[in-house]
Amino acid sequence: MDRPRYAYLGPSGTFTEQALRQVVSPDQAQFLPQPDVTSALDAVRRGEADFAVVAIESTGEGGVTATLDSLATGSPLVLLREMLVPVQFDLAAAPGTTLSDVRRVSAHPHAWVQCRRWLTEHLSAAVHVPATSNTAPAAALADGCCDPSSPPPFDAALVPPAAIDAYGLTALAHQVADSADLITRFVLVGHLGDVPEPTGADKTTLVVHLPDDESGALMNMLEQFTVRGINLSRIESRPIGDALGRYSFSIDCEGHVADSRIGEALMGLHRTCPQVRFLGSYPRADAITPTVVPAARDDAFTEAHQWLCALRTGDAS
Repeated sequence: MDRPRYAYLGPSGTFTEQALRQVVSPDQAQFLPQPDVTSALDAVRRGEADFAVVAIESTGEGGVTATLDSLATGSPLVLLREMLVPVQFDLAAAPGTTLSDVRRVSAHPHAWVQCRRWLTEHLSAAVHVPATSNTAPAAALADGCCDPSSPPPFDAALVPPAAIDAYGLTALAHQVADSADLITRFVLVGHLGDVPEPTGADKTTLVVHLPDDESGALMNMLEQFTVRGINLSRIESRPIGDALGRYSFSIDCEGHVADSRIGEALMGLHRTCPQVRFLGSYPRADAITPTVVPAARDDAFTEAHQWLCALRTGDAS
């Protein structure tokens, strides 16, 4: 039997690969490194991969916009699982390079932002050379070591600590991120199909468009969650892209689509909003069970529905 195929942001050694290894080992699956998040998701849409693993949120920068925007448009995909990866960076260079030699630093944009204070203090004049992933510049530095006639257009790079040995580089500085507690949340993405069974500690992700030029539209949307006792763990606005002032909302809420409160909220959103994209219900990586008030529990919804049916049939006492 063919092994399942997993697309992820490469090359080897990225934090995304660390997240993927929480799902499956390389012995059990084909790992398909991709140049960017959009390519990883499109590989699933085109049938070139069965699943993709992509970053969706970080403690340092919030939502990963490339992932949010790719999931909000195009052929629908579904989130099946989330994984948490602690994040830290080292400043790496080719052997023989010193910190005083560094004028240009390559880094993924999120890595650069997460190391701003250290860079300002130690390399205030350094120019940022954007990278497509956290290990792409490590690979480029290693290639430059093999072929000195074709050096990369930068002197050093912000990379995951494991990339130092993996690519034969020298660490100019260790743990240069501005916070020691950075975490990135990754998601396993697949084709539409069966939703993972509820565990009691679940998360549901949605994309919701608001009606145009309607006073109180945002409040009406949020009310669908509030009146049903649903906590939102993340909500971010993203431009729809067809006109100024038009935004959608990417939302994580606590609960599973099988829960009555979540199902009722989805129906309310469907009635009041022009577009609602369900991106999946899946287990929380931290396994934290949400606090649900008695009126928002499934048995309360069931009892209320039975009461209404009795009213309609004249059987209510």
